[in-house]
Amino acid sequence: MTKMMKYIEYGSGGSPHVMQMGETEVPQAAEGHVLIKVAYAGVNRPDCLQRSGRYPPPAGASPILGLEASGHVVALGQGVTQWQIGEAVCGLANGGAYAEYVSIPQGQVLPVPKGLSLLQAAALPENYFTVWTNVFQRGHLQSGETMLVHGGSSGIGLTAIQLAKAFGAKVLCTVGNEEKVKACLNAGADVAINYRTQDFVKEALNATDQKGVNIILDMVGGDYMQRNLSCLGVDGRLIQIAFLQPSKTEVDWIGLMVKRLTFTGSTLRPRTAADKAQMASELKTKVWPMLEQAQCLPVIHQVFDMTDAVKAHELMESSVHIGKIMLKVATD
Repeated sequence: MTKMMKYIEYGSGGSPHVMQMGETEVPQAAEGHVLIKVAYAGVNRPDCLQRSGRYPPPAGASPILGLEASGHVVALGQGVTQWQIGEAVCGLANGGAYAEYVSIPQGQVLPVPKGLSLLQAAALPENYFTVWTNVFQRGHLQSGETMLVHGGSSGIGLTAIQLAKAFGAKVLCTVGNEEKVKACLNAGADVAINYRTQDFVKEALNATDQKGVNIILDMVGGDYMQRNLSCLGVDGRLIQIAFLQPSKTEVDWIGLMVKRLTFTGSTLRPRTAADKAQMASELKTKVWPMLEQAQCLPVIHQVFDMTDAVKAHELMESSVHIGKIMLKVATD
């Protein structure tokens, strides 16, 4: 293993074009961490926000972009007992995945599911951790309930559709064109709503015999907030995980009381190592067996070489993609 590695740097931040290849020291495997030689890394919206200066990494996290990776273990920090050198793994990083090596806490590392490639495995952590903690841990989705997923054709959206269906829910989603409608239906959605041509409130109520949905997973915000309240049924749960539209908007909250609604949300990156390790444990037990049976697999839109990270971010910010955008990091 060399002392230096290539990585994507972004200077003081800005548009995708500020990114370029740089060189820095290979990180050490800190106590309780696993050092991974990266094969692939996932591209996610938080990466774009960090690059543009709107989402600084939390204290102690790597300043390098990238929240998920796959590859092989090359070094173990003191106290690591779960992994061995040479194992093929994927992991939820606290940063640093846009690089040839990344150090990840051992509890946030998972084995590559049997039958999946390193490319597929790198597409798992950020989306599957996010959906698991929000839909199942916080939202308490139950078999027989109905969930509405906004941004259904995104990586998170397609993951939410597949996992919710696998656990017995009825799933509605919103998307922006007919190609994305087809992709979501193919992923298992019961109803895919084109928000450009249809009123998603009306469609959601029609699909539930006017009772409303049980859970909404929203990454849009803005004027969706008031409309979400109209979509929810009694004891419904609104889960906010991002804001593509403004986070400040005027909402009449009377429906919150009348229908006994719960409004919650979370961000993944600042959660504690113990929280993330618990998510990983539950995913390994409840979701990894399904992946190994070729169920709920990640949908990958396009793979770019790490040297083309600018193009990957441009595609992410265009929102025309369906599923995951990935970076190929390994050169051998």
